[in-house]
Amino acid sequence: MSIEGISQPGYLEVNGELRLRAYDGRFEFSFDWYQDIESLELIDGPGNAVPYTHERLKEMYDYLNRHGELYFIEKKQDDVFVPIGDVTFSPDDMPIVISRDYRHRGIGGSVIRCLIERARNLGFKVIRVKEIYDFNRASQRLFVREGFVVEKTTGNGATYVLEMT
Repeated sequence: MSIEGISQPGYLEVNGELRLRAYDGRFEFSFDWYQDIESLELIDGPGNAVPYTHERLKEMYDYLNRHGELYFIEKKQDDVFVPIGDVTFSPDDMPIVISRDYRHRGIGGSVIRCLIERARNLGFKVIRVKEIYDFNRASQRLFVREGFVVEKTTGNGATYVLEMT
């Protein structure tokens, strides 16, 4: 789907090695990402980390697709793009998941910068991240490095905002 009144492209070029591919209803390849308890704690919070079923994964992707532009992060490997994560872009949130094997390689920053540029091109004045948990230091650093600041604290963390200038 897309953001109301905005056409979602099939692909967004991040750089020569990374691209974002619009969700097309297929997601089976991402199942393993949502079995990793450490990753799930970053997504759902400590104590709530339960491996996803195929049904729960489909429900999550359908929800994200209805509330923004859902993309799979793809990395070029041997001239073929392979999915390694997902990200949803909307003015109100930007959840991102990168497979454990690809974290801490600058991929998240490249993806977020691409989506910030998309927001600028669309004329957005502000974009937000709904909540980053207090313990998720890596995500906090990622978004702060890209210019986001804490807007307000929540029960478990904080909402981050980037005002476009």
